[in-house]
Amino acid sequence: MTLPRGRVGTTNPYSHSSRPGSDEHLENTPSLSRNAGLGPLSPLRTSPPYLTPAAAQQFSPSRLGYVFPGTTDNFFGQTSANSSAMNTPLASRSPSPLPPFYSPALSSSSDTDSDEPASPLLLDTYATSYLREGLPRWWQLRQRSHRRPRRPSGWGYRSIVRVLRRVFRHPFFPKHPSTILLSLLFFSILALSITFLLIHLLNPDKEPLPWRAYCTVPETSTAPPPLNAPPTFLNISTVASAPPMPSFPPSNFDSLPPAGILVGVFSMDSSSERRMLIRSTWASHRRSRNGAGDGDGGVGTSRTIVRFVMGQPRKAWERRVRVEMQEFNDIIILPTSENMNSGKTHSFFTWAASMAWVPPLYFDTQTPLPNFSYSNESSPVSSLAQHDPAHARWDRTSGSSTAHEWVRPDFVVKVDDDSFVMLAELEARLRVALHEKHTESVGDPRWDNVTSVVSAGLGAKSSPSTPPLTLPSSMQPRSPPGAILVDDPLIYWGYLVKRRFMAGELYALSWSLVDWVSKDPVVKGLVRGAEDKQTAKWMRLHPRAAEVRWVAERCWIYDHPRSGTVYSHGFLFPSEAARAKEGVRAFFNKKPGSTDLPTATTQSWYDRDWGAPPEWARSSVTTFGARYSLPLPDLTVPQSIEALVEGSDMSGLYEGSVRSAEEAWQRREGRKKRYNGQRLGGTIVVHFIKKHMWFFETTLALLEGEEETDYEIQRRIREERQRAGVTTASRTTSLHRTHLDGALPATHASGLLLAMNAS
Repeated sequence: MTLPRGRVGTTNPYSHSSRPGSDEHLENTPSLSRNAGLGPLSPLRTSPPYLTPAAAQQFSPSRLGYVFPGTTDNFFGQTSANSSAMNTPLASRSPSPLPPFYSPALSSSSDTDSDEPASPLLLDTYATSYLREGLPRWWQLRQRSHRRPRRPSGWGYRSIVRVLRRVFRHPFFPKHPSTILLSLLFFSILALSITFLLIHLLNPDKEPLPWRAYCTVPETSTAPPPLNAPPTFLNISTVASAPPMPSFPPSNFDSLPPAGILVGVFSMDSSSERRMLIRSTWASHRRSRNGAGDGDGGVGTSRTIVRFVMGQPRKAWERRVRVEMQEFNDIIILPTSENMNSGKTHSFFTWAASMAWVPPLYFDTQTPLPNFSYSNESSPVSSLAQHDPAHARWDRTSGSSTAHEWVRPDFVVKVDDDSFVMLAELEARLRVALHEKHTESVGDPRWDNVTSVVSAGLGAKSSPSTPPLTLPSSMQPRSPPGAILVDDPLIYWGYLVKRRFMAGELYALSWSLVDWVSKDPVVKGLVRGAEDKQTAKWMRLHPRAAEVRWVAERCWIYDHPRSGTVYSHGFLFPSEAARAKEGVRAFFNKKPGSTDLPTATTQSWYDRDWGAPPEWARSSVTTFGARYSLPLPDLTVPQSIEALVEGSDMSGLYEGSVRSAEEAWQRREGRKKRYNGQRLGGTIVVHFIKKHMWFFETTLALLEGEEETDYEIQRRIREERQRAGVTTASRTTSLHRTHLDGALPATHASGLLLAMNAS
């Protein structure tokens, strides 16, 4: 069969003549000689039998030149000069008739496009030739020298663009402004819901803590808690079998020498207002330093100083900080950038190991001052802060020739600036912890048989005499001549969180631990992370970690009532703590019924390992999970402060209550009754004071107020009159019986009656 003729001057990809050297190949092929005839196609040489006369006239030689130039003579089968005769045998089946516009020739005699005339019949000639020219040849596939680089697998930029294009072109993708806004709103709500769900699932504090049980059950162990210890040790069985909470302070507390304490308040350059609040309140207030009631004249906190700790100030605050340092002399600049969990705590302890000094002991005490390994180190101090102890300032201005040098502190305390600290309460707890171990003495009978104050009931009671504030001119730092401590104390003190670490709002390290932390190379590599948790890790890495005493205090350290955390409740005083103890103990006195916990017998009712009842976490001020609001509107400032006190009548008011706000205010407790007539035993730290208003509320609640209210004074006078009346009535009855016996004149009896009426 013949191949179709292509465009003149173009290459037909399906034509054999387009191959280079095709003529030579045909000449050497016997079956395709140039002079061979077409054989079976000879009937087509005259005219196609299926064409009408009119159609045949259109295919006349004169018109075929427009379609196939150069083929007017041989279109219907005439032998061309470029054609060849076929000598191959005929096929078994006859070939199909060709269309009238196909030529039996194998190729065109023209090699260029210049011979092609313009014709209206050739409208798609260019497009067809373009497609033919662009088609690849099978023999040229392997001749490509430059291959296209393979695209890297994975999600690249183009893959992301392709996916986004598909998403944007999806029929469900919003395209109108209203649908776009609704979609954004939906996805925003979905994202917030997922975020809050994750926060809820990851938050371990989902229930308020049983603070009433904390004030009832003492911490019986000071051993480091194991890493696999349960988060809490409190349940019904442990509280039922726990010993009663010992009274505080011990009976021989005033005979113990005060502890030397450096309180480092972590601050930053822009917190100048908070520093001023601290200077004017708990760092210097007499009720913070002396205690409740008449106080001790500042003897207990005579060795306690407060300093503010910060990193390198920023350029905008550098001059302000320098001026503040010059004015108050109470700021420590660490050689590190300002941070919270990137080494600031370790830098502070490192600074304290070489630069921390506190006032010495200025007076004699019945119990000797232990002679620790660091007791002989001393250094002169150039300047004092305005809130330093009165004894230290008196020593500098008393006119003595040389002021006494300061010594190393027994404890270094880290405090956050959102904490409110009662210094006398803090010093009392650390003083008890410091003197727990037995001291042995050599060469002086005055220091013999000095025992621990934890078992203070076994020792003799000391006189509660308090040295006066005015110091003698011959005052010298006192040190027992023969006291020898077996070893320096290793004390880690604070609020124990989930039996894992001491909370970061306030914790204390004894001097030996501070010195070790500053020098240990392993600790230096563990300075990044939550600083309170890192400190607990340091304590477990100590060479004598088993001997480190973890002294926990969880009753008198809590969050501000407005904070809304699991650690928050109203401002707590010893009187309400005593009522809380009675409530917890009364829980075990009631007989279990059908609505109580499911038990088999009454004897085993509280022996099960059940969690703490919800009533042990009840607060009269706050409700966990709800934002705090005043019990009644239009309360005065003193009344609103009284409403924040745990267990007060003001905190129990509500809309529609029988008792009015004025009546509840009149029946409030004074400081003397709230402290049960003692100097110590109350709140140590109030934490999470994020606003200045909360700070003022804490100041008014803990440092202000009358020792006795008008209601208490009137009630006391009335009770005294009643007691006096009962005594006078009893005396009158006795005299009347004597008169009946004839031994008392009537005039004398009438005189006693007149005196009784006058009283």
